[in-house]
Amino acid sequence: MKTAVITGANRGIGLALCKAYLAQDWHVIGVCRTASDELKQSGARVLGNIDITKAQDVEKLTRELRDTNIDLLINNAGILRHDNLHALDFNDINQQFLVNAESQLRVTEALLPHITGGSKIAFITSRMGSIADNTSGGYYGYRMSKAALNAAAVSLAHDLKPRNIAVALLHPGYVQTAMVNFGGDISAEESAEGLQQRIAELTLTNSGGFWHSNGTLLPW
Repeated sequence: MKTAVITGANRGIGLALCKAYLAQDWHVIGVCRTASDELKQSGARVLGNIDITKAQDVEKLTRELRDTNIDLLINNAGILRHDNLHALDFNDINQQFLVNAESQLRVTEALLPHITGGSKIAFITSRMGSIADNTSGGYYGYRMSKAALNAAAVSLAHDLKPRNIAVALLHPGYVQTAMVNFGGDISAEESAEGLQQRIAELTLTNSGGFWHSNGTLLPW
């Protein structure tokens, strides 16, 4: 049985991904700060009380997974803070960098000893991290943090290719989650289905690519 580790698993896209992989008979480990009842009842192994922005919590995560071989790591945890040029909160901007970029790299680096050749790593990023696709401005902290995540993920794709580990950068779509006050275009389940398909199609040949969940290749 293959094993998937999914961060930000307590709700939204992360929870939908947990359920999608469980439905395919994967062993799923859901990582989150506070476990929801729905996650607890999903059949996944739940590792709660893990704040990926804290080094000691990531160390705890590695201890919990010390005997686990990871076939798929999905770095899904993330936050969105609304801002514009005339209302910038640099504490919010720094927090978005920490959660959306730095912590994703921290988790990945910590779990690499458990990720062997043939395994995959997926980063749930955003097309809002695309410079070419930015036609509306605003969202400084979120856009910057996702661009930073994209840069880290591409570097990982290069560095991990000799180890036969493929890396995907995936935009989930505009999803009906609490992050956007449920104002999205597609459900979390629809997004998870598309993300799962993109991950299934991931190989060393297309490692480091930046895709929409619908299969569209996104610009940098």
